[in-house]
Amino acid sequence: MSHSDPSPKSGLTYADAGVSIDAGDALVQAIKPLAKSTARPGADTGLGGFGGAFDLKAAGFKDPVLVSGTDGVGTKLKLAISSGIVNTVGIDLVAMCVNDILAQGAEPLYFLDYFATGKLDPSRGAAVVEGIAEGCRQSGCALIGGETAEMPGMYTGEDFDLAGFVVGAAERGALLPRHDLMKAGDALIGLASSGPHSNGYSLIRRIIDHAGLDFDSDAPFAPGRKLAEALLEPTRIYVKALMPLIRDGRIKGLAHITGGGITENTPRMLPDHLTFEVDYDSFERPAVFKWLAEAGDVAESEMRRTFNCGVGMILAVEASEAHSVCEALNAAGENANLIGALKAS
Repeated sequence: MSHSDPSPKSGLTYADAGVSIDAGDALVQAIKPLAKSTARPGADTGLGGFGGAFDLKAAGFKDPVLVSGTDGVGTKLKLAISSGIVNTVGIDLVAMCVNDILAQGAEPLYFLDYFATGKLDPSRGAAVVEGIAEGCRQSGCALIGGETAEMPGMYTGEDFDLAGFVVGAAERGALLPRHDLMKAGDALIGLASSGPHSNGYSLIRRIIDHAGLDFDSDAPFAPGRKLAEALLEPTRIYVKALMPLIRDGRIKGLAHITGGGITENTPRMLPDHLTFEVDYDSFERPAVFKWLAEAGDVAESEMRRTFNCGVGMILAVEASEAHSVCEALNAAGENANLIGALKAS
């Protein structure tokens, strides 16, 4: 009885069904140097195994609490796919995850991504992961693994989806928010956003249609840039500027301003007996938000609960510390402003 391999023409193959194992292998090879560029203490960023390992002791933690987060990019991906600009949405993916766990006081340690598409194009896949690696470098976390899924019939044309998962850690007792320290009169500091970040893009796409523009139009709010390129400005990552202040115990609470805007996200860091007051005239509103409001005839209340309106992260600090905290953040490359205060509810 022969034990030789059957002829490749003897029946249907995975490739016949629309899945290329070779394309998947090619993408893994392209990703390896990208993952290696994100190496940090605690992580061995070798890819190809069935799981990624991380050594908390090597990362310098003594009694850590793990904090994890997961997110996607939302319909901002539609702009990336339609315009062909896919090398920055990976930054958004990492940013949405790491800024969330940062708000709990955690240092991001490692990241895994999930990339799903109908037909795998290794060069396009590598461009997407290039953005993920850049986001990991900006936030100091290691890309230690992920999953690439080629799923014909689930996604059509060039459509793809992205999801991310981050794990971070904080020393026990150092998690945020510090409800035991918060009180009426504490100052609120806003860190400038880079634009809409990764929220409100379903409304943004409706406004583009309503204005009779397309992704290749000149951006009315950004001279010299095309609309898609300007609206794909990546989400700002606040990790490196905020971690030293978190470690020094100078921050009582953080709110990552995502969908729901300042109005819905700020209360998430507050105890029941406190509320907040924000002066919306105290910070610069980027031109993109002014254009969205005018072109879509969007009410101010809707703008405030859909978009970040120019503030990507809010800090609660002791009032006497507000000036020095703003100075430290501005020295670290952020645009920090005093925007409000906590008050009794």
